[in-house]
Amino acid sequence: MRVALPRWAGTLAVKAAAFITVMCCALAALLGVLVHVSVTDQTVGQARALALSRLKDATTAFESGDTLLPGAGVDPEGLPERLRRLAANGQRGTMVDVHQGRPTMWAAGPADRGRTLAVAVDYSQQARTIDALDQSILWSSMLAIGATLLVGAFAVTRVTRRLHATARVARRISTGDLDARVHDPLARDASRPHDEVAAVAAALDSMAASLQGKLLAEQRFTADVAHELRTPLTGLHAAAELLPPGRPTELVRDRVAALRTLTEDLLEISRLDTGRERPALDAGHLSSVAERAVRAAGAASGAETQVRVVQDVYVETDRRRLERVLGNLVANAHGHGRPPVVLTVDGPVVSVRDHGDGYPEYLVAHGPQRFRTEGGATGHGLGLTIALGQAEVLGARLEFANEQDGGAVATLTLPQTPPAPSGAPAPGRTMPAPE
Repeated sequence: MRVALPRWAGTLAVKAAAFITVMCCALAALLGVLVHVSVTDQTVGQARALALSRLKDATTAFESGDTLLPGAGVDPEGLPERLRRLAANGQRGTMVDVHQGRPTMWAAGPADRGRTLAVAVDYSQQARTIDALDQSILWSSMLAIGATLLVGAFAVTRVTRRLHATARVARRISTGDLDARVHDPLARDASRPHDEVAAVAAALDSMAASLQGKLLAEQRFTADVAHELRTPLTGLHAAAELLPPGRPTELVRDRVAALRTLTEDLLEISRLDTGRERPALDAGHLSSVAERAVRAAGAASGAETQVRVVQDVYVETDRRRLERVLGNLVANAHGHGRPPVVLTVDGPVVSVRDHGDGYPEYLVAHGPQRFRTEGGATGHGLGLTIALGQAEVLGARLEFANEQDGGAVATLTLPQTPPAPSGAPAPGRTMPAPE
């Protein structure tokens, strides 16, 4: 069973802090053990040497019949059994044990008739010294770990802050803000060595500048081509009007009209690409704008579109741009889908649905792409691109999807609008579909 961790648990700062903590604890433990073992060995060695020296003096006094010094005795009470057996075997040894509630260093050796001669040396001071050393090692290790964590967190935070800034700029670039730059301080100063974050920031800035330059060149090229085509197309249109009636003339006029439409679409796209288009706000009912867009699309294509008003709302928007968006959606539904085509107004949400094969997968996943069509469809792929660009100018959200029972649906969600003024028809009325 996998345990779901919080999102912050996977951040670089947390991982770095955990790594620093583990390494500091391991290093502190290693150093503490080494110091503890070294000091303990030295302290115990000194106490053992003192105890053996006193045992030697006590043995000399015992063999000469003199009075034993204080702390020495034959088979004294409290002597550890291990030392007693060791002395019984004719050997000398030392051992630390608790005697009368105090740490004691015992030294024992053989006496006459199987008895044991032993010396007890007070070990309390040495034990307190080792305990104090252990406490000092513990507190100094905790202090060192805390200081290291603070310094490490400061250093890691500086790096992660720069990484977050780079990520924010990358997200802004992905949304179309090609003026966004990281401007990392280390990347801008050529005299200072560049770390990995500075290298990524510099590469991102370079990529954004290159991408911006290419897009600007493409926009200028599109605008220049469209402007250059307008003049000859105007003369060509005038010449086509002078041709005698007949089928060839109709074909010529139809192609000239298609070229003029393509040229105007290219000009409109070039204006939208600049990002400087601003809506001319006006107020009115959304159903009225939708009906005008449907009538204009029907007059151009001769196809019928059903209009359903679930809930009408009073909107403040650029009606010309909104009609352009809805008209392009309706025209695309008739051109690439199958009837019936239904436009539905439900509050600030307008949907256009057909009953054809649906949108291509790339369009649903990534949005419309200019000059790209699939499945033998006609057109240049500019209608939905213009609709998306005009929707962005209006501050609306345009989404494309396919219905489960077949057909494509485009959903336009307008921003919140003020309530209708006094005397205006109340929202929520249901309108019949136009014939």
